[in-house]
Amino acid sequence: MKENKKKKHWFKNLGAALHMELREHRSSFMVYFILRILVIVMMVLQLLNRNYENVFLCALTLLLLVIPSLVQITFKVELPTVLEIIILVFIFAAEILGEISEFYLMFPFWDTVLHTMNGFLAAAIGFSLVDLLNRSERTVFSLSPLFMAIVAFCFSMTIGVIWEFFEFGMDQIGGFDMQKDTVIHTISSVMLNPEGRNVPFTIRGITETAVNGQELGLGGYLDIGLIDTMEDLIVNFIGALVFSVIGFFYVKNRGKGGIVARLVPRRKQRDRDFLRIAEEYIQAAEEAREEAKEKEPDKKQKKSSQNSGADVQSDAGPVADEH
Repeated sequence: MKENKKKKHWFKNLGAALHMELREHRSSFMVYFILRILVIVMMVLQLLNRNYENVFLCALTLLLLVIPSLVQITFKVELPTVLEIIILVFIFAAEILGEISEFYLMFPFWDTVLHTMNGFLAAAIGFSLVDLLNRSERTVFSLSPLFMAIVAFCFSMTIGVIWEFFEFGMDQIGGFDMQKDTVIHTISSVMLNPEGRNVPFTIRGITETAVNGQELGLGGYLDIGLIDTMEDLIVNFIGALVFSVIGFFYVKNRGKGGIVARLVPRRKQRDRDFLRIAEEYIQAAEEAREEAKEKEPDKKQKKSSQNSGADVQSDAGPVADEH
């Protein structure tokens, strides 16, 4: 019973803190509100079209849009408004525009832009984690700017590689095409060497490919995901490298960089710890409610005794008159 009550209080506190966190910065809240409305409209349209897979993607997007605020509450960090807006727009661009509106097919550069941004954002997150640790009063060491930049870069590349693992797994197990294919006109392979030697044999000017005697009509040879994967990792590398270099100079000059200051999370101030504020507010409200309940029987008892006294007095009146 106590555990259920504690869980109920925790969710209640979290909901109140989330409400306060979302409304803390007006600009990021407006972006969140607009994107949320657009996602809900898209969800209704997909529901009417009975496209339940896209309905699930919309529901997932609504959940992802709350993640930045949830992270700030849980880990007591303050995301700069610019970074929070970039994350919100990135989620919307990847899920709603990229997947549901098929921007990945309409605009070939869309995937490249998002992966570059992903590398940049992942480096910012990795850098922030190390920076928060480095500036914590509990730690007894100080990391050099170069080391912090390297950690941020490696963190970003690790995230990029794990994502490519995920895409490959979904393609192999689920039969998806997350690793988009590419039409090419030249191939080199040792397997095509007529002498069976370990020397690549090159075929150039490929204009058509046939599978089981049937022309594919692609105008070239079909590369199954390798080029897409490597392009994603290369642009992730570029995004990670750019932020790591900027972060290096930011730490070296300790906070003088205006750009990075808008992208690096910092530890929350006590008066911005909304989870603590929500807990204190709700606890105070419950204590006031309990106190009011305790006083209520006393008031009833006092009123009851006053009424009984009045009855006794009214009964005594006629007796006195008779005498």
